[in-house]
Amino acid sequence: MSELTALKEEEFKDESLDTKLWREILHLLKPQKNRMIAVCGIMVVLALCDACYPIFSRIAVDHFIIGEGSDAELGWFIAAFIGIIVVQGVSVYIMIALSGKIETGFSYHVRTKMFEKLQLLSFSYYDKNPVGWIMSRITSDVARLSEILAWSLSDIFWGLTTMVFITVVMVVTDWKLALIVLATVPVLAVIANWFEKRILRNYREVRKTNSILTGAFSEGIEGAKTSKTLVLEEANTRAFAGMSKDMRIKSVRAGTISAFMMPIVTTLSYIAIGALLWYGGGKVLIGAMKFGTLLMFSQYAQSFFDPLRSIAGLLAEMQMAQAAGERVLSLLREEPGITDTGEVIEKFGGILEPVKEGAPAMKGDVEFCDVTFRYIPEETVLDHFSLKVDAGTTLALVGETGSGKSTIVNLLCRFYEPVSGTIRIDGKDYREYSVGWLHEHLGYVLQTPFLFSGTVADNIRYGKPEATMEEVRQAAELVHADTFINRLEKGYDTEVGEGGNRLSTGEKQLISFARAVLKDPKLLVLDEATSSVDTEAEKKIQDALEVLMKGRTSFVVAHRLSTIVNADHILVMKDGKILEEGTHSSLMKKKGYYHKLYTNRFIEEENRKIMAKKETMSL
Repeated sequence: MSELTALKEEEFKDESLDTKLWREILHLLKPQKNRMIAVCGIMVVLALCDACYPIFSRIAVDHFIIGEGSDAELGWFIAAFIGIIVVQGVSVYIMIALSGKIETGFSYHVRTKMFEKLQLLSFSYYDKNPVGWIMSRITSDVARLSEILAWSLSDIFWGLTTMVFITVVMVVTDWKLALIVLATVPVLAVIANWFEKRILRNYREVRKTNSILTGAFSEGIEGAKTSKTLVLEEANTRAFAGMSKDMRIKSVRAGTISAFMMPIVTTLSYIAIGALLWYGGGKVLIGAMKFGTLLMFSQYAQSFFDPLRSIAGLLAEMQMAQAAGERVLSLLREEPGITDTGEVIEKFGGILEPVKEGAPAMKGDVEFCDVTFRYIPEETVLDHFSLKVDAGTTLALVGETGSGKSTIVNLLCRFYEPVSGTIRIDGKDYREYSVGWLHEHLGYVLQTPFLFSGTVADNIRYGKPEATMEEVRQAAELVHADTFINRLEKGYDTEVGEGGNRLSTGEKQLISFARAVLKDPKLLVLDEATSSVDTEAEKKIQDALEVLMKGRTSFVVAHRLSTIVNADHILVMKDGKILEEGTHSSLMKKKGYYHKLYTNRFIEEENRKIMAKKETMSL
């Protein structure tokens, strides 16, 4: 966790409401356009109703209490008053229902777009952004933004409309009294501007800290086993408590600054109301104004400042919404590092909408032509690297950690693209094909197997959803996964748990092999895929792997000796360059680097087998 706290979140610098950003946010509200228009219309009705109540008070005092209004007029007056109450009540009900739909609809729309964006983004984005930060944007930031957009925007519109109606009535009735009330508006504007910058700055810190906290929480759960085996519970709890305290302090600071704004607005409103009563009361005493009119103005002053106080608080929420919106839009604006050209998309379709009809078949010839690649500018991993692999060939990549083995297969899979040079598949630059087309013909088995929540059968058919149950069983039998699957409580219908946590590492690896078999790819990548499988299981799947690799172009990042020995060609890598290459027998005869590497691994594996045998005998 301590390492995570050192990572720097994305910084945002604007200290006032960003109109460009808000235009983008409002554009995301487009699917809710009709509902927003309806809510605005209802707010006009509510504002009009609010503006009518002081007029009713004026009529009641001047015409019925002081004056001599008739019973018939009183009946119509009461009916009109009740009518406004009914209209207001129905309008509030409709407004609440629509705003609730806007909130949920906006959340659904934005989260869907964010999830789609995450499907398109390249590995480089995930290299830079921890899962917790991404989850914070999709969950809490979207929730905060949708809540404020659904409720606060309509409240601000209601407040402004109410103030406009009140201002018109006051100016028409007595412009001097109206001026007393309106004189506070410029002062409030200056105060609001001062608070706006500080509130935004503090809420940014809150959202930033929330991301780090979510990231630490996620990392703590994922690394629970490691934490327990290293007895880090106390240290992790202390570190998390420190981050939580930091979150609390920043949240309280942001809330305190927001809270200061409200009493200032309230104080100014009471000053204006006091001045209004002093000036208007004098006019009533000399007979220049009726008492009902003064009562109406005092109610209007209160009604005028109520929306102002509400808007002052809502502006603080808008700062909070901008802080959340910046983070949501930063993800939506992110451009994938790997993209297809327009011509390629027109022919093959996009990743989310592939065009499979008429797509060319893959033969499997692969060629690296003078490829240079680096993950970061100052560190070159491959430098003018060239390699040709014929279709159907099994190529083993061996070498020490950091020698460039995984980089070669990452480039082949187009998880990254060369800085210079080209990679050709079947004689054509693979950028002339779509990413989706390439991955459609690719089978990839990772060193650390990952399973999705669902059943065993669901995970085997993950790369081929339309596969029948019979095809699933055949794939499992081919890699000898059926042996342990049939022992499970519900067989192929057994839930594997989150990340496959109900299965052993070896069992998860066998399922990932079955998944690759079922997909029947032309390109097969095994990234140290047998390193998590025990010796007995490895023997069972070795024959299946040979069948699987037959007729396919296979890149094997090798750890176990069995995959090295049986390869058609072996590439010995060191510091991103080919140190030696050839078959197993030819390289052993050279007695060079490969001979030394193989011998050391052979000794390691023999020792491991002896230890495993001793453990078995002791049982």
